[in-house]
Amino acid sequence: MIVRVAHNIISPLGMSTAENYAAVKAGRSELRRYEGKWGLPEPFVASLVDRDKVEQAFAAITDNKAYTFFEKMIILSAWQAIREAGINTASDRVLFILSTTKGNVFLLDKRETGFPEERVLLGAAARQLVDFFHNPNAPIVVSNACISGVCAQIEAMRNLESGCFDYVVTVGCDVQSAFIVSGFQSFKALSPEPCKPFDANRCGLNLGDAAATIIYTRKDNASADEWVACRGAIRNDANHISGPSRTGEGSYRALKVALGEAHPEDIAFINAHGTATMYNDEMESVAIERAGLAQVPVNGLKGYYGHTMGAAGILETILSMQAIDEHNILATKGYETLGVTHPLVVSNQNMPTEKRMFIKLLSGFGGCNAALLFAKGGRSC
Repeated sequence: MIVRVAHNIISPLGMSTAENYAAVKAGRSELRRYEGKWGLPEPFVASLVDRDKVEQAFAAITDNKAYTFFEKMIILSAWQAIREAGINTASDRVLFILSTTKGNVFLLDKRETGFPEERVLLGAAARQLVDFFHNPNAPIVVSNACISGVCAQIEAMRNLESGCFDYVVTVGCDVQSAFIVSGFQSFKALSPEPCKPFDANRCGLNLGDAAATIIYTRKDNASADEWVACRGAIRNDANHISGPSRTGEGSYRALKVALGEAHPEDIAFINAHGTATMYNDEMESVAIERAGLAQVPVNGLKGYYGHTMGAAGILETILSMQAIDEHNILATKGYETLGVTHPLVVSNQNMPTEKRMFIKLLSGFGGCNAALLFAKGGRSC
């Protein structure tokens, strides 16, 4: 069994998983409207981390200043999870996986000085992570659009199942910049107000900063209180460079594989991608109904964080685990009235549950889709 041993979240809502979960449970969000930020001509709504707070926390673990802000985020998140797990990262039995879509892309701005040009490459940024922890293995970088965080966890599972490693430190992170925001603005994909996943009045997504880490290991058996990554699937339907499949084909196929022999009535909820764009939410509703899961509650967490890109799959997995630990289904912030054609059970209120399984679902540009089934205790995997 692939078992979670430690975790961390750093975001505008807090510097730990506990802080983040408490904030989301209470309905807090740090989505704010920014005007003139980074010299961009159009305003945008985003959830941006307090950089001074991150800098102070990073300075508490090292006085080395040779890291970009993105690298500080991934190192700090990993450091907190590694400290919780108590593992020796200098061992060749420990692997690092980095999930990110843009990494140090802000270094393309010539005003960002003091770092070698190669650090804009994702592999170079990942090397800073493993070198900080004195790890001898080459890091794996997963950069597959919005599904990167789930892909990275599936890659962690595969590497542990191979028997080559005892632990995999899986870190997801993206930090917003003028490059990223202007790209989404060019797609006309950004909402001028806090996003509304699955809502009839949704009009686009928001963006957000975050770093999140899950450490996995392999065990013969899991205790009743341990989280197990059961099955994952990546299915690419290659529908369009940016538009999701109208039939939800790739998402449907990923859901069916991830569900396996589990019964829909045993699933507490599906934590969906829920970007609040017109076509993504509609596609997910089609895929969920096609997979026979229309009666399973669905929630989305973008109304708290915005779209955190490479961090989303890991951050939202951790929060979903925390929710079930408290017998809770987190509310979909921003949701009021169902705005997709296929019936979904979505709520803007926290709801109780006694079930111990959930599915994490993501989709992304290029027709990529991924799903993962998790179970507490792993007995139903």
